[in-house]
Amino acid sequence: MKTLITFTLNGEEIEYAVDNHKTLLKMIREDFDLTGAKEGCGAGECGACTIIIDGQAVNACLILAVEVDGCEVTTIEGLAKDGELHPLQVSFIENAALQCGYCTPGMIMTAKVLLDENPHPTEEEIKEGISGNLCRCTGYKKIIEAIQFVADQNE
Repeated sequence: MKTLITFTLNGEEIEYAVDNHKTLLKMIREDFDLTGAKEGCGAGECGACTIIIDGQAVNACLILAVEVDGCEVTTIEGLAKDGELHPLQVSFIENAALQCGYCTPGMIMTAKVLLDENPHPTEEEIKEGISGNLCRCTGYKKIIEAIQFVADQNE
């Protein structure tokens, strides 16, 4: 069974009939070909699928697509504007805050919400803010530095 939902996806108004049992992650990846958010664990533990719904970082693997009816949804693909990468995307590149890249989209989305809510976080607040995002490649040092670099630009 399908339900017709209307939502904003990366700034574009969408009306879409979606299977009632499809997760938001699967809809975004399979139906809209936005593959930045990844399925790591499928249980909301790793943060690889983190996207933003109405200004909040959420695990897309835990949400049914029908639940975003009336919401504003932003994926990593929606952060770039007019061909320009978001400052966090640039900082992750310039500060070598990625290796395999699997966790990077979710990490950046979580960092965006963190900086939107707290433009000048301490290192401890950054660590706490990204604690729901796992990276198996790094020791997090470069990731924290990349986020701190953007926070320092907010001054």
